[in-house]
Amino acid sequence: MITRNGLLLVFWFLLDKGFLAPLHAPPQSMMGREQHLRGVEGLGLRRHVASGVQRVKRGWVWNQFFVLEEYMGSEPQYVGKLHTDLDRGDSDVKYTLSGEGVGTIFTIDQTTGDIHALMGLDREVKSYYTLRAQAVDMHTGRPLEPESEFIIKIQDVNDNEPKFLDGPYTASVPEMSPGGTFVMQVTATDADDPSYGNSARIVYSILHGQPYFSVDSKTGVIRTALPNMDREVKELYQVLIQAKDMGGQLGGLAGTTTINITLSDVNDNPPRFSKSIFHLRVPESSLVGSAVGKIRAHDLDSEKNAEVEYSIVPGDEGHMFNITSNGHSQEGIIVLSEHLDYETKRSYTFKVEASNAHLDPRFLHRGPFKDTATVKVNVLDVDEPPVFTKTSYTIDVYEDTPVSTIIGSVTAQDLDASTSAVRYSIEWKRPVDGCFDIDTVEGTISTNEMLDRESNRQHNISVVATKVNNPILSNKVTVTVNVLDVNEFPPELTILFDTFVCENAKVGQVIQTINATDKDLPAAGQKFFFRSPREIRNRNFSVRDFGNNTAGIVTKRVGFQRRVQEYYVVPVVVEDSGYPAQSSTGTLTVRVCACETDGSLLSCTAEAVFLPVGLSTGAVMAILLCMVILLVIVVLYVGLRRQKKRETLMSSKEDIRDNVIHYDVEGGGEEDTHAFDMGTLRNTKAIKENMLRRGTGSWSDVTTQTEINGSTPTTEGSTNIIRDYIHQRLQENHLGFSAPPYDSLATYAYEGDGSVAESLSSIESWTVDGREDFRYLSEWGPSFKTLAGILDKDKADPPTAEVEES
Repeated sequence: MITRNGLLLVFWFLLDKGFLAPLHAPPQSMMGREQHLRGVEGLGLRRHVASGVQRVKRGWVWNQFFVLEEYMGSEPQYVGKLHTDLDRGDSDVKYTLSGEGVGTIFTIDQTTGDIHALMGLDREVKSYYTLRAQAVDMHTGRPLEPESEFIIKIQDVNDNEPKFLDGPYTASVPEMSPGGTFVMQVTATDADDPSYGNSARIVYSILHGQPYFSVDSKTGVIRTALPNMDREVKELYQVLIQAKDMGGQLGGLAGTTTINITLSDVNDNPPRFSKSIFHLRVPESSLVGSAVGKIRAHDLDSEKNAEVEYSIVPGDEGHMFNITSNGHSQEGIIVLSEHLDYETKRSYTFKVEASNAHLDPRFLHRGPFKDTATVKVNVLDVDEPPVFTKTSYTIDVYEDTPVSTIIGSVTAQDLDASTSAVRYSIEWKRPVDGCFDIDTVEGTISTNEMLDRESNRQHNISVVATKVNNPILSNKVTVTVNVLDVNEFPPELTILFDTFVCENAKVGQVIQTINATDKDLPAAGQKFFFRSPREIRNRNFSVRDFGNNTAGIVTKRVGFQRRVQEYYVVPVVVEDSGYPAQSSTGTLTVRVCACETDGSLLSCTAEAVFLPVGLSTGAVMAILLCMVILLVIVVLYVGLRRQKKRETLMSSKEDIRDNVIHYDVEGGGEEDTHAFDMGTLRNTKAIKENMLRRGTGSWSDVTTQTEINGSTPTTEGSTNIIRDYIHQRLQENHLGFSAPPYDSLATYAYEGDGSVAESLSSIESWTVDGREDFRYLSEWGPSFKTLAGILDKDKADPPTAEVEES
């Protein structure tokens, strides 16, 4: 089978006659519009007799078939001719055709092999057709050649004009752009074959829109031709673009499209007022915040470039007004910011400035983008109600105020030019409003009843002021009457404070903050003053008033010691601000304590001074408990030892009186205090008590003996008394049953009268001669005159001797 490229597809097959026929592709030839298919036979026929095989070689000459599109003739258009070398012109070969359009578009003469197109063809619809051809035996129908495929290609003619598929177009470019600024690019398409001739070669041109815009003939790019086109002069441009094929030559087909080009706005124009002065009128009764009027500055730009901001130029009388910008209408709305008064000022003049909100730096060289205008506002007179001098009144009155007492007043005025008189009245809303009355002419308020703070602490009444000339016009004001409590109770300290001061406290240190309460006033109205009593001068502490209803106790010295003084009492005077002022005095107990260097408390008890540093109370208690237990054990041990010794002595079966105990140990004299107490021998009082207790003497004997020796000192003793006392004790030991069963004789040597050393007592050394004169001591100085007088007095009146305990 032969392909459309002219290549010969060779088939080798073995026929029953035994020959082999190769297919060749000889050179192509073209003769006018006829295309030949020629079979070549006779390149050689070889027979192999021995094998009986015959090889036959055949070939097809194959060309593409071309047919012009848009054929308008009345006869079928000749396409080409099919022919095989086996066709000898004897009509034994039959040509068949199959494939696309066979029978409807294409037909073949079965005998001659001529192919015709039955209708006009359009390359833009279908550019080629693929068909299959075969030569068969006319009589037997046996294929003489294998079926071959070929192509009929439609040859293009310039029958389509260029077209703009997306037109019409819309574009925009900023105004005031320089020449050559890119706008957009347009593209036209041609359905003709771009590979055949100039049918699809397009050239662009501008038919309408010059001299403002230009178009590139090859690319279709549209640019501005004139610089600085102004949107405010002309905003919309309509440009007609043509695309022509055949390279723009005469006879070429052309297509057109429309481009709507809009100049986009830039801020190249400042706002401008239509006039230099605006006149507005406003009634004086207009409320604050109400609109007075509108002004407008026109800007030729659009959208955000036309947005105008308005402001009042400072320095004029514009403080009475404000101006706001309306973003929708671009108007400036003048608003009243303060109350107007025709009688005070009847007109206001100020300047308003209009400026663009969004500036373009490229056009600032053209000048300031703002404008100013003058606004004059005339105030219209309106008949107004009376006006009170205050928006509200507050009156304080004590609860014990007598009836008909004037407690306050209100004042209202007619500010109009007519100046009408004003009358006052109270608007009764509740029964309690009857507690007050008002003078209709003067406006003074007085009480009708006694006020009770406990039942009602505050009264709110409405006072009405009415114009005499026009009673319809009136005004109201609220008067608040506060009923004050009479100051009956003095302030007191909140609590009885008990604070401390450190031993290492410094001068001026605040050791305690105090405050006070008052039963008369509420918490919000309390005001207290703190001070020290004027009649008491405290050298240790002072009271410092902080001015916020609190005070502090401040040290005035250093060196506080618990061993010297453990407690201090600080009096504090508290005074309130009521009427009449009340005051009270409270006391503050300050304890001296031990503290760390940073002021933290260690201990405040005096016993802590003697406790070891670092021992807690529990440890000290444990130590004391152990000592008590030890003491109890010792007492029990000693008691048991004495009990055991006594039982051993009394349990002896022998007669204790027959026991002879011998001592050869020398006595200790005065140092031997185990047998006898030598102090008893010196104490005459003990001698008397023993004599009375034992019945061996009488009280009169002792007294007499004492009186005899009364002139001598008691330390010297009486020899007879001591002798009798020793003798008595010896008798008791001999006769008593509790004495040991042996004879004991103790001899005591004592100092004093009869002693070799005489008396060595220092007590006796003060005794002087009664005849000594002490007046010489007065010569030693004033201090010794007193001593000399005392000694002279003692000599004149000698004291009576007394018996004292040693």
